[in-house]
Amino acid sequence: MADYRIAVIPGDGIGEEVAPEGLRVLQAASEISGSFRFETESFPWGCRYYLENGRMMAEDGLKRLRDFDAIYFGAVGWPEVPDHISLRGLRLAICQGFEQYICLRPSLLLPGIKSPLSGVKEGDIDFIVVRENTEGEYSGAGGRAHAGLPIEVALETAVFSRIGVERVVRYAFELAQGRKRRLICATKSNAQQHTLTLWDEIFAKTAGDYPEVKTERVLIDALAARLVQQPQSLDVIVASNLFGDILTDLGAAICGSLGIAPSGNINPERDYPSMFEPVHGSAPDLAGAGAANPIAMIWCGAMMLDFLGEKEGAQMIESAIGSVTRTGLALTPDLGGSAATADVTEAVIAEITAPHEMNR
Repeated sequence: MADYRIAVIPGDGIGEEVAPEGLRVLQAASEISGSFRFETESFPWGCRYYLENGRMMAEDGLKRLRDFDAIYFGAVGWPEVPDHISLRGLRLAICQGFEQYICLRPSLLLPGIKSPLSGVKEGDIDFIVVRENTEGEYSGAGGRAHAGLPIEVALETAVFSRIGVERVVRYAFELAQGRKRRLICATKSNAQQHTLTLWDEIFAKTAGDYPEVKTERVLIDALAARLVQQPQSLDVIVASNLFGDILTDLGAAICGSLGIAPSGNINPERDYPSMFEPVHGSAPDLAGAGAANPIAMIWCGAMMLDFLGEKEGAQMIESAIGSVTRTGLALTPDLGGSAATADVTEAVIAEITAPHEMNR
């Protein structure tokens, strides 16, 4: 039996509510599978920690996280703390500090879920965005001068390195090769003539190593429209940090809700722990209501197990999610239902344990 150490950072808002639910599902999968078990350590980092300590996580936070097998992350952000402080002080600090340069964000229309797009049915939306996760528009290069004066100026420099682009592009090709062998490069090199022309050149060169993968280069504005008009034409998309972030919110929306969208911040070389978090964020307006959708967090658990090599456990959870959404009996308000957060968790656990109970 494999043993894993998981660092849990519930974070802020609904992250504190859905993280424990995801852990309950992971525990159920562990018990039924019998092939793995895990121990967790929770860290109270986030905006409350910032308001009390002046920083988003402990000064030695990365050192304390370094030896875990994975990080299970809820959400970050709260109205009392500026977003650039909360994001850069916790999530980005971990992603960049641990070279989690791949952000995987699947968009899948789950069984029984109605897309806001007319005529779209189950099977029509099934694509994944490979988002560059450590540089690009989120690099933090820049500054402000003449603060508070009429001549104040702010500079934000997007940083694209050849190695940074090459490694994410190659990862996307490898992923596409194992799927439908279709890969779109999301770009805007007609406007960003230095950084994204470099991106395009690297993409074109790398494509030569994968002749079996059909490639397209699509401008980001046209690609956003295509997500709405022809989502069934998409398989794998590779995009810069900012473009990937925006596209995946749209991808979650056309699948019914941000509440069902998972993601993984991956260090492919496994030199550092990878981190798994829902796309939905802290949603302060939902915090404390008991109505947050835990599916994204639960699905993140499946992605984490898959990355750790526990394929059976991952599939068990993913199948249970699909069974729950197909029946429509335990859906939270964002999906048109009235179930509470814990109700959805109980339904998923019931689907995981039901086959085992029948065989006893």
